[in-house]
This record gives sequence, C-alpha cells and structure tokens, in this order.
Amino acid sequence: MPGWRTVDFRRRRPSPQTLDWVERVGGGRVVAWRRMTGGVASVVHRLTIDRGGFRDVLVLRQYEHGFFAHVGSDTAALVRDEVATLRAVHEAARSGNHAHAAALAEAALAAGLEHPLLLNVAALVLEQQGRISEALELLERAVRLAPSDLGSRNALGLCFLQLERPREALEQFEIILKANPDVPYAHASHGNAQVMLGEIAAAETSFKRALEIEPGHAIALAGRAHIASSRGDYPAARDWAEKALQGVPGFPGAVMTLAAADLHQRRASEAEGRLRALLEDGRLTDLERAYATGLLGDSLDAQSNPAEAFAAYGACNAALGRLYADLYGDERAVDYARVMLGYFERAKPGAWQSRPAMGPDFSGVSGHVFVLGFPRSGTTLLEVILEGHSRVVSLEEQELFADGVQQFMRRPQDLDGLLRATPQALEAARAAYWRRVAQLGVDVAGKVFVDKHPLNTLKLPLIARLFPDAKILLACRDPRDIVLSCFRHRFRMSAPIYELLSIEGAARYYDTVMQLMVRFNATLAQTICLVRHEDLVTEFAREMKRICAFLGLEWDPAMADFALRTQRRTVLTPSTAQLVRGLNTEGIGQWRRYRAELEPVLPVLKPWIERFYYEPE
Repeated sequence: MPGWRTVDFRRRRPSPQTLDWVERVGGGRVVAWRRMTGGVASVVHRLTIDRGGFRDVLVLRQYEHGFFAHVGSDTAALVRDEVATLRAVHEAARSGNHAHAAALAEAALAAGLEHPLLLNVAALVLEQQGRISEALELLERAVRLAPSDLGSRNALGLCFLQLERPREALEQFEIILKANPDVPYAHASHGNAQVMLGEIAAAETSFKRALEIEPGHAIALAGRAHIASSRGDYPAARDWAEKALQGVPGFPGAVMTLAAADLHQRRASEAEGRLRALLEDGRLTDLERAYATGLLGDSLDAQSNPAEAFAAYGACNAALGRLYADLYGDERAVDYARVMLGYFERAKPGAWQSRPAMGPDFSGVSGHVFVLGFPRSGTTLLEVILEGHSRVVSLEEQELFADGVQQFMRRPQDLDGLLRATPQALEAARAAYWRRVAQLGVDVAGKVFVDKHPLNTLKLPLIARLFPDAKILLACRDPRDIVLSCFRHRFRMSAPIYELLSIEGAARYYDTVMQLMVRFNATLAQTICLVRHEDLVTEFAREMKRICAFLGLEWDPAMADFALRTQRRTVLTPSTAQLVRGLNTEGIGQWRRYRAELEPVLPVLKPWIERFYYEPE
C-alpha cells in the first residue's frame, strides 16, 4: 500500500474525510470500522473493506506520529499476539530477567512490531554493551512513536548524559517536568545534566526539589554528594553519599564519592577496597566502570604504586576511548590543529598584524583579559585569584566564541575568510560574544573581564581580529606534569579531551598546540604574558604584582583569599577540590614518580621543557 499520510485514526468514529482517504488507498468501500485496542503509544483499528465481490480486513496501527499497516483477515489473533508479546517483555523486564526480555524485544522488532517498551528494552541491552550511540537511535525512535511517554523521554535523556550531551538531556528532562512537575527522578536527572553544564547552583536546586518530593531519592543524594566532594567539602560529601547508600546499597556514584573522601582523608587503602568491590558489580555501565577504574588509579597513586596506578589510568582511558570513538574517533582535534599550524607556517606575518577597523564598543568593559594555556596548566588558579579583585569579573570555560568559530574557524581553511572579513562581519561576531556573556549573567560594564578557557589558545587568530586590545595570560607548567595530569584526570569528553586518553596522544596534542602558540606569537599582534605555575605557587606576591602590572590593575590583597571563594563557586572543574586547600606545591614534579611510564614521550616534550626553562631531569 502507499505510504500513509497524517490522518487522525484515534477517533472512535472517523470523519468523512478520513473514510474517503482510506477508501481511495484501500481500493474499496469501508463497511465496518472498529477500534480494537489503544494505549500510550498506539491505537489499533479493524476495518472491513468491500472490494466489490469480496471483503477484506485492514488492520491499522496508528502511533502518535505515523502509521503501520497490516492487511489480513485474522485481526483478533494478530492483536492478541502483539499484546501477549508486550506483556511477556514487560514481565521479563520487571522480574529482572533482562536477557530474556531483550531477546523477546529484539525478535518482535525484527518481525516489524514497533513499541516504546520494545525499543527501551533493546536500548538498555545496547547501553550495557557500551553501544551508546546505537541505543540512542532506538530511544529517539521510541520518543518519536510516543512523545508523551515519560519513561522513554527519561531513558533518552539519560542516554544523552552518557554521551556527555547535557544540553540535549536537559531538554528531555524539562519536557518531563512540564508534563509532571512532581516526578523526583526527572528533577534528579535534571540536576545531573546541570552539573555537567557547570550550572551548580541550579543543580543544587534540582536535587533539593527531588528530595522534597522523595527524601531518600538515591540519585539526588548522590548528586549532592558529588557537588560537595568537588568543592572539597568531604565531610558533607560522605554524609550525603552514606544516605544514598542506605536507600540503594552499592549505588556507583555514592561509592565513588566515598572513595574520593577516603583519599582526601589519607585512607587510600580503604578507597582501594571500596573501588575493587564496586568493580566486581556486574551491573555497572561501561562508563561507571571506566570512572571507577580511574579513581582506583588515584588510590594506587596515593599508596606510592605508580606502575599499577598508570595501568589503571590506561584501562580507564581505553574504555572511554571505545565509548566515545563514534563521536570523536574520526575527525581528530590534533589533525585540525596541525592543519592550522601548516596554514600559519605559510602565512605572511604582516597581513595578520594589521589592526582591524573597530566600531564603538557597546559592552562598557574597561579591560579584557584571556587566560589561555593547556588543560591542567594552572589556568583555573589564575582565574580565581584574579576574580578576587574588586574591578574584575570572570567566566570560566564557557564557549563564548561559538558564533565566531562557526563563521570563521569551523575549518582551518576558513582562516582566509577571517583575515578578509569586513568590519561589519567582525562587529557582528564581537556583538555575539558579548551577548553570550550577558546571557550568562555577567555585567562587564566598568569592569575588567577575564575569559578563562585553556584551549582558547587555538582561537587566538579570532581573538586577535575581534579584540586586538585584549591582553593574554598564557599559563605554563612543566610539560611533563601537564601531560601526566591530563592523562590521569577524567574530564567532560570533547574532541580535544579525546586526544588526552593516551600518554602519547596527550604529548602529541600538547606539542602541536604549543607549536601553534609560538607561531601565533610571531604572526599576531597580541600582548602576551607568560605565567609559570611553579613561580605562582612559590612566589605568589611577586608574581601577582607582576601580573597586575601587566593588566593595569593595582595589587589587591583580597586576591589572595581565593580558597574561601572557591568553595562558593558555581562552576566546578577538576582543580576545584585542590584550590580550596589554598596554595600548595604538591603538584610540582609529580612526573618524576612516573618517569619510566613517560619515557616514550620525553623526546616530544624536550623542546618545551627547555623553552619554558624547566630542568631536564
């Protein structure tokens, strides 16, 4: 039969227009129409069609979007079989026999029966196998079939979270909450998406609301534990995590938070025991197992066992590499950086050093500073210190250049367009940048605005064209410590972070980005100040006075109180828990304990060790 158009078959008595359409498509006259069964996802109708000499039966299944048709005479048997299949899948899933439920669901889907329950069960199996992108496709089909099915939407949102796509996850949870604002799991999942986006105050509100509705909700309790742990408030983190485990023993997020608290309290062997027990749990998702393995590496590191720790970090990162290969394995960030490097090696410096025409600045900002570098190079420390100045406001790791990148840097080949851009085009990109700052609630009028994002280093050509008067602070740290720290940390996944999942990849990407930085310094007319992390933590007052002089700011003693401010921050980074302890030198020279493991990449890092004045050994 021809493809179905959008006609409302859910009515018990069809309209004349609908009957006319069915008769034209079916090739006969409808003499009987009966609604047989209906549910959340679909409605089944039995139509008897007189074809002038014989009668036929048409069974129509209508979903909330689209139709699927069966033609035959044994209508009742067909519907009974489908209902029986759905009941069998539901019972198997409810009883915990997921393998049997999955087998039934996959067989039914292969036979042509589409239903959100079947798609959800099949997606769950794919998630357990680490095939998250395939699971996402099934869940998107389920939501298209039944937009009002809140269970499918929640599963889709959770799948987006596993793929570290929090904006899309947030949309699903918000639809659920609009339909039913008293669903605790949606508030808790909403909070987890907000944590991933760095919206910590909003996430706390979501977790609190979930706990108002259901005081023992484990996901919300674990969410509050995670926030407290990330802020370095380990007593509170332990309290929230233990409450979560009272309701759901073995809840992975809560166990990992307790292990992090153990590590902070120098109980590394207890942390190791918790994590090894957790890793024996066959219910862990591949993502949870990867994170637990990485944290196990931290516990082994704390017990001065670098070889085993390095192996655990490697296992964690290999698992993450497999999970995110579909998203980031083909178009590599390092390849983008290399093509850009080739472009600037051929570029004529004079063309890029000419100052672009500037229109009036309506932002009202009195100064503009970019804090750049590489992940784990000390950019967060610099930013939290600077934001303590009464004249400074800041934003941390927000993608403020999205519009400009899309227009001028989506591909390295687009750089010619940036160089030739009209004043009007540059002004539009500049205005889009300031709109994003305003949308994030930052008032820059009369202030020095600090935009901190380590890998905005790659966007220096765009910065130079949009903000030629901006000042650049380039955070620097021993390259060996940077590469090791990047390899050991679990970041929110992205194309650049995917490069850091092997020690060789991290060294290779660092080398390429630093080569670009050197080339930019020779080609662009930007004012750059190098800040070595080791100098900042050992000679704080001297270094900060030098930095303030560069930025045109007077030294403010309040800048030294960054540890207290860090506890109240609404943005969490891998550095937050360290910064609440104030200045410390624990991170300096960590690479020495891993010298054997770093041996293969030391030749790659050697030029930068020398260039930034670090001791060879």
